[in-house]
Amino acid sequence: MPPAHPFDDDKLHEECGIFGVLGVQDAANFVALGLHALQHRGQEAGGIVSHDPEQGFNSARRFGYVRDNFTSTDIMETLPGPLAIGHVRYSTAGSKGQTAIRDVQPFFGEFSMGGAAIAHNGNITNANALRRELIERGSIFQSSSDSECIIHLMARSLQRDIPARMEDALRRVEGAFSVVAMTRTKLIGVRDALGVRPLVLGRIGPEENSGWVLSSETCALDIIGAEFVREIEPGEMVVISQETGVESRRPFRQKKPRFCIFEQVYFSRPDSILGGRSVYETRRQIGVELAREAPVEADLVCPVPDSGTPAAIGFAHESGIPYGMGIIRNQYMGRTFIEPTEQIRNMGVRLKLNVNRALIRGKRVILVDDSVVRGTTSRKIKEMILDAGAAEVHFRIASPPTAWPCFYGVDTPQREKLLAATMSEDEMRDFLGVDSLKFISLDGLYRAAGEAGGRNNSCPQYCDACFSGEYPVEPADMIEKGFKLKTAAE
Repeated sequence: MPPAHPFDDDKLHEECGIFGVLGVQDAANFVALGLHALQHRGQEAGGIVSHDPEQGFNSARRFGYVRDNFTSTDIMETLPGPLAIGHVRYSTAGSKGQTAIRDVQPFFGEFSMGGAAIAHNGNITNANALRRELIERGSIFQSSSDSECIIHLMARSLQRDIPARMEDALRRVEGAFSVVAMTRTKLIGVRDALGVRPLVLGRIGPEENSGWVLSSETCALDIIGAEFVREIEPGEMVVISQETGVESRRPFRQKKPRFCIFEQVYFSRPDSILGGRSVYETRRQIGVELAREAPVEADLVCPVPDSGTPAAIGFAHESGIPYGMGIIRNQYMGRTFIEPTEQIRNMGVRLKLNVNRALIRGKRVILVDDSVVRGTTSRKIKEMILDAGAAEVHFRIASPPTAWPCFYGVDTPQREKLLAATMSEDEMRDFLGVDSLKFISLDGLYRAAGEAGGRNNSCPQYCDACFSGEYPVEPADMIEKGFKLKTAAE
């Protein structure tokens, strides 16, 4: 199945979204709403598993958007019960672009003490080695997803209950992950020791008889009217039941957290809260820092919609240059309605974005975007702005140059296809054909994220490997395939 926007291959694709609910009637309906709010994190496919005391476990997995599948009464009636988990995905591991339905999570396993389902956001960096070991010992894999390794490791554990088996399994796993899982009576959430990927806990319903929610982001709590309780801490496992409430465990050795800073820049929705801080406010502050670091004389500040909007607002406010919607997004793009031939593919950006000619004509324009990956979309947007009569085009980018691939659950191109991996900032400016190009500095990004002193280079506060090349977890599988880590000279 093609991605939702066939012309979006110049962006980093969000990794996945996970959601779980315990203790409400028809929990799957709440999960469907939560997944709808997390649709920005994965638009390729989605799945829900529920449990009903009388009917047992049931599941539904579908390609496409949540709204096109999990709003159907026929489907939702097959998912009864007070406990359910769900997942929306991009193919960050396994068969990219050629996903089979068997790769769609949540995955389900039947153990001697009962069944369990699991959904996972992130990437297991030693999945290939684990898969080889498990196959040699007799495991039979049904999917190409690295997440299935967790189910097989749980099956081989000698622990007496499913949460303990999951602890066993996750201690063997390297990488970055947040997990939601369920047994017949329990909802389980886990974050890896570094807390690279997000996971939050919420409560729904009256306090004396409340249900519980686990979600990748707080915005999905809002859609079902759930109260945000707290973030699951890095290295924490919560086991939730109606009888005992939330029980916290610590299956991993404690480490200094390294939350993904690109969640602040791009992945998370601007109305979410991360680390007690508004994502919108962080993105607006990035624009403020950009205006201080890279001022330029111009007539208009325009965002590249939608992810560049908060930074453009901050840039305009700090610089005193008027803000304007110079580019309008077609909200009804969806999947292209005609076969994307080469001619149509070249029109792709125009199908999705249109220039506000009356506003742009004769102006010196600052375009604010969240990132530059391959640079192909940036060049087309620049051409559209010039065609509309702009006098000058200046790019300001709300993240540092993306020069390294992510191996922690984000679908990034190979390093040689990243513009910043092969070009200097000046070379990128010439390649894009703009009057100026400036990226926010890594220190500036950290300041915008609330770190007043900038980046602590000896012990960074975030995972910023896509910018710095410093991987907090060694990508063992990729090194085995020949990937070269950053050298001291770089």
